[in-house]
Amino acid sequence: MSKHVSRFVAVALCGAALMAGCAKQEMVKKDEPIAPTQTKAAPQQPVAKQEPQNAAVKEQPIRQDSVKEAASQKAAAEDSALAALKAALQTIYFDFDASTLSDAAKGNLSKNAEVLKKNPTAKVQIAGSCDERGSDEYNLALGEKRAQAAKKYLVTMGVAADRLATISYGKEKPAEPGHSEAAWAKNRRDDFDVLSLK
Repeated sequence: MSKHVSRFVAVALCGAALMAGCAKQEMVKKDEPIAPTQTKAAPQQPVAKQEPQNAAVKEQPIRQDSVKEAASQKAAAEDSALAALKAALQTIYFDFDASTLSDAAKGNLSKNAEVLKKNPTAKVQIAGSCDERGSDEYNLALGEKRAQAAKKYLVTMGVAADRLATISYGKEKPAEPGHSEAAWAKNRRDDFDVLSLK
């Protein structure tokens, strides 16, 4: 039995010697800090930028503002064009109790026809007016005759009849509120109001 024990001890010693020879052990001094082992970090993937859920809602007011601004600019341009056209159209005047066109009235109507030909989509209303003398009914009828006389002349000058509307204000809208011949002369007239440019 001592043979077996001595063999066992011999084998155990050989195994211990082999293990001691294979493994290198590093000795750590007491005063040295132990460096942590570093593991290689996985490369970071780029993070997709997330759009806020209400991005469409935020963009919508900007679009609405720009649409409103564009509409406002368009309306201002149309108002400006209407005002310029209205300023270019000249008023014509009539003699007392008359609806016939004087030479001066025909001259102004010829200028108005040229303006309207340069603005072929414009629609105009011719408003006939009278001075304060005479009855309301009589002056309304006379104002209509004055507006119709101007319309007929413009049509002969090449302006399409469907672009011209007429109305009579009689003595309802005086240009000059006085009660003299000078005031009355300014009230016997046809005014040209631009209804639209389309």
